Amino acid sequence: MTEEIEPQEEKILSPEAIRALEEAKARRIELEAEKSKLAKEIGGRNGPEPTRFGDWEKSGIAHDF
Repeated sequence: MTEEIEPQEEKILSPEAIRALEEAKARRIELEAEKSKLAKEIGGRNGPEPTRFGDWEKSGIAHDF
């Protein structure tokens, strides 16, 4: 029993929605450009940032700042 998938209609967007999508795309491009300018951390830990996620342990040793 196979069902045929109907092609979805493209939504017609208002000029405001199109402008908002273009502005969001421009912000994402600008954010990526700023992120690429940052210096890369050497010897840092892998994974999520501990100060943000509360993981203060590395290799079984607890760190207190």
